[in-house]
Amino acid sequence: MMAKETTFTVVVHNPYNVQKTDAPVAVRVPKDAAWQSVRVMLNGKEIPSQLDDLDQDGWMDELAFTTDIDKKATQRFTVTLTDEEQTTQYTPRTFAEIVLRNPKVKAKNKHNYYLQELSLNKDCYDPYHLPHHHGVAFENELIAMRIYFDERQTIDLYGKYHKGLELKETQFYTDKAQKAAGYGDDILWVGNTFGLGALRGWDGSKPLMISDVLNRDQRIISYGPARTIVEVVDRGWKPLGSKIRMNMRIRYTLWAGHRDMDVDVHFSHPAAAVGLSTGLINVKNSVEFTDKHGLRGLWGKDWPAGAKDTIDKKQEAVGMGIYIPDSVLRRELPADADNYPFVIGTNGTDLSYKLTYSSDDETFGYHNSKDWFSFLKAWRRDIEHPVEVTVEK
Repeated sequence: MMAKETTFTVVVHNPYNVQKTDAPVAVRVPKDAAWQSVRVMLNGKEIPSQLDDLDQDGWMDELAFTTDIDKKATQRFTVTLTDEEQTTQYTPRTFAEIVLRNPKVKAKNKHNYYLQELSLNKDCYDPYHLPHHHGVAFENELIAMRIYFDERQTIDLYGKYHKGLELKETQFYTDKAQKAAGYGDDILWVGNTFGLGALRGWDGSKPLMISDVLNRDQRIISYGPARTIVEVVDRGWKPLGSKIRMNMRIRYTLWAGHRDMDVDVHFSHPAAAVGLSTGLINVKNSVEFTDKHGLRGLWGKDWPAGAKDTIDKKQEAVGMGIYIPDSVLRRELPADADNYPFVIGTNGTDLSYKLTYSSDDETFGYHNSKDWFSFLKAWRRDIEHPVEVTVEK
């Protein structure tokens, strides 16, 4: 049987007066065939790309790739889809893993019970310690994170010295030989704080953990040359004051070449009455930046796992940022002992915001509050001037 094939053109325009590097491009894939492979061409050159099954129903939903594009420029990409398996192997620029500990393995960075997803019901004892590194971990060349698999659902941070993928080797537990070779390590102590932008409930005066759930899931949707997508799903969550239980899906998308990520939240029921909050951990001795319109950041320094680290670890300086659109922002609250908090919400069933960070360890990043806060201002401008993507048949 002959392979089925279709070709179309994707037009990408940069309306901004600044050149963009690794600009994200995502295009819905037609469902008229079981497309399995893709080839993207620009001026005779093949562009690394991937197909993602976002809803895990066995049908590819989106084509993803990145492009470097000059200011005010337009690019035309030729896309060919086929129903044959992908044979071209692109250099990976993102990675994700969910790992269970192998009881026969003693080294903390060599466990090998790999999972695509993990689902636990409310009766599971101590879900935080069930998965290795406490939850799903994901990265691109610049940054790496893990999401705790408990009621906190906190995003914890890993700092790199050099650009590259490291989690497959270190598993968030870098050994002495790896440290000597220049690998990164855990750089943040989060406790019960927001960490980097965890989503929580809100009772009118303080954040609430996502505690009353029937099931809690983590899954890897994809990773490849363009992006990685991971999800946290709280099934049967009963928000404070709600008569009904609902499902809440939090999707994190990290594109290659970016130090920021998208947070997209979907509720199974209308959630306008649900109290929600997010924000950034108040790192010790941190200084704050805010434009009072949804952009907020900090630069601070602390021990990455509390005072016990003072023997064999160093204090880690980190910059963080959060961008909350006007449609989601309800109120910016003053910093408290734990967090730089926001009250947020949705008028329907969806909301989105963005997160970013930088480690002082980076040879390629930021090393003081002045430069970091300048980056945050430029980051907002970049967010508000995305590339324009159209499809021509």
